[in-house]
Amino acid sequence: MFLTANNEIKWRKMGWAALITAVLVMCGIMWFDKPLFLFLREFDCGFWKYLDVIFDGKVWIFGSFVAVLVFCIKKCVKTDCSFIKCANRLKFSAFLHNFLVNIKNNNAFLIFCSVLGAGIVVRVLKIFIGRARPIFFEALDMTGFFPPSLDWAFNSMPSGHTAVSFAGLVMVGMLAPKYKVLTWTLAIVIGVSRIAVGAHWPSDVILGAFIGMVIADIVKWKLLKK
Repeated sequence: MFLTANNEIKWRKMGWAALITAVLVMCGIMWFDKPLFLFLREFDCGFWKYLDVIFDGKVWIFGSFVAVLVFCIKKCVKTDCSFIKCANRLKFSAFLHNFLVNIKNNNAFLIFCSVLGAGIVVRVLKIFIGRARPIFFEALDMTGFFPPSLDWAFNSMPSGHTAVSFAGLVMVGMLAPKYKVLTWTLAIVIGVSRIAVGAHWPSDVILGAFIGMVIADIVKWKLLKK
């Protein structure tokens, strides 16, 4: 999204995207959140809930972590050089350097760092923004911000599912460009589903999507930087 073919970040493009996102979020809070939320709620169905479970942040992090762990084990076995066999410091240093170089280029590790980074950023923002979830609007016709808050009910913005899904799926799309259309479509569908099930406002999803895209680009830029 914000990377060149040479894996360099387009800072100006990212800056404009941040500005547009901020404007959309503000417009959502002031104008279109409620009508768009009510419209999409009409499409709530059981399918969305299954989608939310499958692409939950914990599933993303656990799945990618397991893949990284498998890679690490295979790498140690393949090189026939474990920590125990590293009899001298020079051999251990060479092994560690080679291992770190290889793991940085591992797709599962890139995805893991992307979703973990997005999850951490979103969690911090949720606490300090403290936005009430739409359940209060549907039950009590109440909206607002009550920061700081650790309560799930006041952790609406940004959408964690959306941020983590965009971080993971955008990364997959960058690593496997032929699936980019599929990954982007799936990420957008997941974002819309968070509104349809009544968990988030549209502006929560917009901010979450932007965070996910930015984190994915920064992770790829930093880890694959030559």
